[in-house]
Amino acid sequence: MKNLIKLSLFILICLVWAACSNTKYLKPGQNLYTGAEVKINPDSSGRIDNEKDVKATLESKTRPRPNKSILGLKPKLYIYNLAGEPKKPKGFKHWLRTKVGEPPVLLDQVKLQYNNDVLTSYLISQGYLQSVVTGDTVIKDRKAKAIYTANTGDRYKIKSVTFPKDTGNLSAIINEKKGNSLIKVGDFYDLDVFKNERIRIDNDLKELGYFYFAPDYLILQVDSTIGKNLVDITVKVKDIAPDAGVKPYTIKNINIYPNYSLRRDSALRKLTPLEYNDFNIYDNRNTFKPRIFDRLVFFKKGETYNRTDHSRSLNRMVNINAFQDVRAEFLPLDSFKNDELDLNIYLTPLKKNSLSFGVTGTSKSNNFVGSEVKVTQTTRNLFRGAEQLDVSVSGGFETQVSGASKGLNSNSITAEAKLTFPRFIVPFYKPKSTTAFIPKTITSLSYQRINRGSLYGLNSFKGEFGYNWKENIHKEHTFNPISINYVKSSVDSAKRDSLFLIGLRNILEPQFIIGSNYNFTYSNQMDDSRRNTTYFSGSLETGGNVWGAFVGKNDQGRKQLFNTDLSQFVRAELDLRDYFKITRNVTWANRLNIGYGYAYGNTTSLPFVRQFFAGGSNDIRAFAARSLGPGTYYYKNDATLNPNVIPDQSGDIKLMLNSELRFKLVSVLYGALFADAGNIWLRKEDVGTPATADRPATTGRPGSGFKASRALSELAVGTGAGLRVDATIFVIRLDVAFPVRKPYLASGERWVFDKIAFGDKEWRSENLIYNIGIGYPF
Repeated sequence: MKNLIKLSLFILICLVWAACSNTKYLKPGQNLYTGAEVKINPDSSGRIDNEKDVKATLESKTRPRPNKSILGLKPKLYIYNLAGEPKKPKGFKHWLRTKVGEPPVLLDQVKLQYNNDVLTSYLISQGYLQSVVTGDTVIKDRKAKAIYTANTGDRYKIKSVTFPKDTGNLSAIINEKKGNSLIKVGDFYDLDVFKNERIRIDNDLKELGYFYFAPDYLILQVDSTIGKNLVDITVKVKDIAPDAGVKPYTIKNINIYPNYSLRRDSALRKLTPLEYNDFNIYDNRNTFKPRIFDRLVFFKKGETYNRTDHSRSLNRMVNINAFQDVRAEFLPLDSFKNDELDLNIYLTPLKKNSLSFGVTGTSKSNNFVGSEVKVTQTTRNLFRGAEQLDVSVSGGFETQVSGASKGLNSNSITAEAKLTFPRFIVPFYKPKSTTAFIPKTITSLSYQRINRGSLYGLNSFKGEFGYNWKENIHKEHTFNPISINYVKSSVDSAKRDSLFLIGLRNILEPQFIIGSNYNFTYSNQMDDSRRNTTYFSGSLETGGNVWGAFVGKNDQGRKQLFNTDLSQFVRAELDLRDYFKITRNVTWANRLNIGYGYAYGNTTSLPFVRQFFAGGSNDIRAFAARSLGPGTYYYKNDATLNPNVIPDQSGDIKLMLNSELRFKLVSVLYGALFADAGNIWLRKEDVGTPATADRPATTGRPGSGFKASRALSELAVGTGAGLRVDATIFVIRLDVAFPVRKPYLASGERWVFDKIAFGDKEWRSENLIYNIGIGYPF
């Protein structure tokens, strides 16, 4: 203990010395600038609204910024000083000083008058029209800071808003839409609102054909002389606005160049176009079927220009994934003398064929590590309708590096073909979509072979036909009316009985699933201006419901197809996530995940490939992957199981809650503190199965059944901390977690706070779970 105290004091002394030593490198007369402080109305008792936020904003606008600091220390400045002046413009010292270090920010660099003007300008923009800011500096021990005193005066409010009174078409439109104005009587004067009001009016006019109008053609005149800290605002169109900006335009010719390149520009323009509906298509190679442009271009000849059709057309041409470059050009006829525009659309296709290659590494909490290689061949515009065919082959390998099954190897190979049509394909009906997003019809076939060492193998065949479409930027739907999945195991007959005895009977049962599935996703995470964002995903899947009505029962009273039991079930899952930005660099993330499956007919439990699992790097991180549950059952406590059992525990019901505090440490390095809770259950308790001619008896899994009255008392809870390297394009994550509540212990003994012992090697080996992942857990 004494040694620990001495070490702590030594570290503290070193940190204080490092903080103070930065000033000793300064030249005579130099002072280290440590930052700015803003005082608002210090000589009066009046406080302003949101004073803390205004103060922080003002301080952030001062320049220069001081040297970066962590916990009051300036490590980058210290590294810069420690490196010294390099003798050569290269080498380690030069790299350390220029790339890692940071030169000192000196008081001489502070321009008080400039900052006074910037802060005053900001306060005026927020309605403090009589504000005055003065700056001064304070120097102590060769460290200096700037102090700015802001006397704001009263904040002005809006008394009245007047829109153009003349009777022209432009003024009439502005007046007609004034009910949508962002400027409201009684609101505070706010320059940002005024700017957004000009943008709003510009958007309204763009929708009605005023292609060349711009927000700068509007002026908002403010009269602050009326007294009582009030202003009158008058919205006017500037007299100097050009004629082209104040008249609406219509579309005359729509010229499309589907196979455009600068090299072929002159040759393409000389071609005789193919006239299709309202389009003139310049393409002698017939790259695309003409009808595709009915779904991509929303403009028609003779219609008035509008921004909605402009944006939707561009979005569709970009999102169809057929073009590497998209450009729309509106040209006035006769140099603005009339009110017509020609629309020229230049499209440069992507290469017809491309090959992609990917390698991923995995490290799981059940001690498996491995890698996967995937090769994908993409063929675009397969039938000249912007279709896309993706054929991929992947292979993976995993080995367990520790634990009871150390040395157990697994491998998999997967082949998949996916054909995507950029439209709805519905028999006897042609649905139309007018959103900015391309609807898709997707059909896919896949085969996967998994070998779990010498224990068993699984063959999975899957085929789907369905649709994917976006309702808007926030809402996405996926509906597969046809989904077929056939899973069959392959195992040596000599090992089949032993596999039943280690709890893998669910895996070995053949599974035939014919059904439909639907998924809805909502997310507003792309809205950076929001402090609180939400993600929601809900899915519903049915299996065997329609086919079950037409399939008869065999002699054992079971419904079968091709001598395989037909799986009949309904499965629903909800995933709700909330992200709250406490500060710019601190986010509180939460997730609620609920799943429920109801099986009937041949079985009382969902097929294994549709069941829920608990534990792992993206789940309850204090428990190994698929090792938790169901209920109070714990596979390691089951004396009937082989000690080399593979933890593939599954259930029909799932409840999980996650909470994680994420914070920036330095640069791209982030930290996290988290807590996870949850479990899985079977809808009906597993009571075991009697022996039959081809399989041994099993004892079941006591405590695996779901009872609502005891569900909360059977939740597992874990907590821990993690580090993330977030480089935007990729995230690498390391989490260390340990359980604080174990549902498989006796009631009253499940909380294990009193048993936590980080200094005990045996406790660490049994309870500390290390998770390495790619991306955030949620």
